[in-house]
Amino acid sequence: MISRLIYFSILITIIAGCSSPKNDMQGENKYYREKHRLQFHFSPATSWMNDPNGLVYHSGEYHMFYQYYPDSTVWGPMHWGHAVSKDLVHWEHLPIALFPDSLGYIFSGSAVVDSNNTSGFGKEGQAPVVAIYTYHQPDMEKQGSIVFQTQGIAYSLDNGRTWSKYDSNPVLPNPGIRDFRDPKVFWLESQQKWIMSLAVKDHISFYSSGDFKNWKFESDFGAELGAHGGVWECPDLFLLGDKWILLVSINPGGPNGGSATQYFVGNFDGSVFTPIDTKIRWLDYGRDNYAGVTWSNITDGRRIFIGWMSNWDYGNLVPTDPWRSAMTLPRTLSLEKIGNEHVVSSKPVVEVEQLRTRELKISSSSDSQITLNPNGENLYELDLSIEAKTKVEPFKIILSNEQQQQLIVAYDPDNKQFTIDRDGSGDNSFSEKFNGIQEGPFDNTTAIMKLRLIVDVGSIELFVDDGALTMTSLFFPDAPLTQAKFVQESGNIVAGSNYTLQRSWD
Repeated sequence: MISRLIYFSILITIIAGCSSPKNDMQGENKYYREKHRLQFHFSPATSWMNDPNGLVYHSGEYHMFYQYYPDSTVWGPMHWGHAVSKDLVHWEHLPIALFPDSLGYIFSGSAVVDSNNTSGFGKEGQAPVVAIYTYHQPDMEKQGSIVFQTQGIAYSLDNGRTWSKYDSNPVLPNPGIRDFRDPKVFWLESQQKWIMSLAVKDHISFYSSGDFKNWKFESDFGAELGAHGGVWECPDLFLLGDKWILLVSINPGGPNGGSATQYFVGNFDGSVFTPIDTKIRWLDYGRDNYAGVTWSNITDGRRIFIGWMSNWDYGNLVPTDPWRSAMTLPRTLSLEKIGNEHVVSSKPVVEVEQLRTRELKISSSSDSQITLNPNGENLYELDLSIEAKTKVEPFKIILSNEQQQQLIVAYDPDNKQFTIDRDGSGDNSFSEKFNGIQEGPFDNTTAIMKLRLIVDVGSIELFVDDGALTMTSLFFPDAPLTQAKFVQESGNIVAGSNYTLQRSWD
């Protein structure tokens, strides 16, 4: 039973200050200021966006390509949009990199630096950046063919600014499979060959190549393992610690409905991926982290991930204009041993901390009340340590506004789970599938729990115990959620910091 309720009120004061815009698309002093526009997450200036593609670090820049339809805010003929960043926080928009052609739309894929010039595209000692992507031929699909998806390549010799498509595309024809897409490629140094992971209907196929142009089938994985509520998409195979990790997105079939990303832990011998068990694991239990993959060619040893912050259940319908969709914060992945389980943890890259401006300390006993009044815009982070005598008791964090709209993050130790309830957080009229409490399993058996919540206008990213559990969720309030209330059973002690965060698009 709850012996008494403890309330910690956090009041976020809004200051509407504007600064001079760059590349002002909407008029003076309005760049990236539209209603529901996230202020420190990547989103396109206008039009539709979904999967991140071609993530590669080269010549001091993090490149992010992405599925893009420039003529509408709903999905259409896919291009590769393009942006670069030097710090994963501040992004520069670049012109569209790849356009549809006679072979089809440009679906998802990856990019690498071909340092050894295995492809032969390099010139005068300059290593090319090579992209591999899926061609999707819509006319063939309409005619009933099942071989309308193939793999093509393109290359750049000017750090991704301009691209030349290989004149003998496709490099991997379709063998007779309807869903045959999303190639993710890396260089396997020990065997001096490229490895491709390809989503093939309900499983992953691995291919290898020595020159990026001729591909050999190696093996299949997953037809009878993992979650199979929908089509498999956007694979990514990489080494993390002493294990190989295989990311696989699935739509539908996520743990809270719609699309989500599962992962497998195992070993890879250059041909076959062998999982250590048959457990189904999810990278993020929120409803809005899909199709995420990791950067190639990172030079500091980190494995950095980013995902599309939406869900195919309602991605075409969310109430934003003149753009639609954003990406999650970039996250550093690590493999942790928690009990007998191997868990891929994810937490925001350290560069995100440069957004912090004012810090207000939180320090409380079970009978105290704290009010926080940070100055700045409605962008903030709660970094908390929750401590109890034996184990953490139930609690809720309620974000709300003057219209009585609220978003609730809660922990229930009896059911061993976190929940996010956004049903009353604002506009949800655009889709019945947007509602429903999101659940993430978490069995806390210790006396201390670390909690990090990052809020950006209409998104919340929850990281528990350094990302052992992650939940990402969109919401669309009519006014900023300027207050936070912590409700808990007696026995917990809450300490930490509340940070005001600054926008990244000035």
